[in-house]
Amino acid sequence: MKVPILYEDNHLLFVEKPVNMPVQEDRSGDKDLLTFLKEDLKIRHQKPGNVYLGLVHRLDRPVGGVMVFAKTSKAASRLSDSIRRGTMEKHYLAVVRGKPPKPNDRLEDYLVKDRRNNEVSVADPGRDKARKAVLEYETEGTAKNASLVSIQLHTGRPHQIRVQFASRGCPLYGDQKYGSSVNKPGQQIALWSQTLAVEHPTKKEEVKVHSNPPEEHPWNLW
Repeated sequence: MKVPILYEDNHLLFVEKPVNMPVQEDRSGDKDLLTFLKEDLKIRHQKPGNVYLGLVHRLDRPVGGVMVFAKTSKAASRLSDSIRRGTMEKHYLAVVRGKPPKPNDRLEDYLVKDRRNNEVSVADPGRDKARKAVLEYETEGTAKNASLVSIQLHTGRPHQIRVQFASRGCPLYGDQKYGSSVNKPGQQIALWSQTLAVEHPTKKEEVKVHSNPPEEHPWNLW
C-alpha cells in the first residue's frame, strides 16, 4: 500500500488518506492509517522504540484526501486548539445526487448521533446532545443528474456533510447510509478532503496543502 506524503517537517505530517482505509484501529482488523504511518516513520527516520504521531482529526473510512498528523506533542496540542477554535481551514469536494436547493448557501443544522447504529440525524436545537453543524457550499457544475459542490466546513461533526446534504434531498453519490434509495451497493462515496490549512505550531505561518480526487467516475464528469 502507498500513502502519498504531501508535506512533512519536524512537527507536521500531511498525507493523502486512501479511500476505504480506517484512520485508526477498528473492529475490522484492517490496516489503519495511523499504525501504517507510525511504522513508515520508524523505518524512514530509523527511529528506535515507539514513534509518536498525534491524531487530531478524522475522516470517515470511505472518504479520501488530505489529513494532517502531529509529529510532536506541542504540534498536537496546538492543532487540537485550532480545531476547537474553528481556525483550521477545511475544504471538501463532493458529488451529490440532483441539484442542491440553491447554487450556493450556508447550511446550519443541529445533529444528534445514534451511537448504537452509528447514524446521525438532523434534530431540533433543544434536543439533548444535539450539536450545531455549519458549512458553506458552492455548486461548481452539474452533469447527468449530479452536481459537483465545493464545501467549506466550519464544524467537524460526525457524518456532517453527508447528513446535511441528504436532509435537503441531495445525498452524496455512493453514500449507502444516507442515500440508499438512489445509490447502489458497492458504489464509492464521492467525498474528498481537498484542502487543509493550519497555522504552523512553531513558525506561526500558514501551511496549506491540497489534494485532488482521482480521475475516475463520478469525479471525471467535470
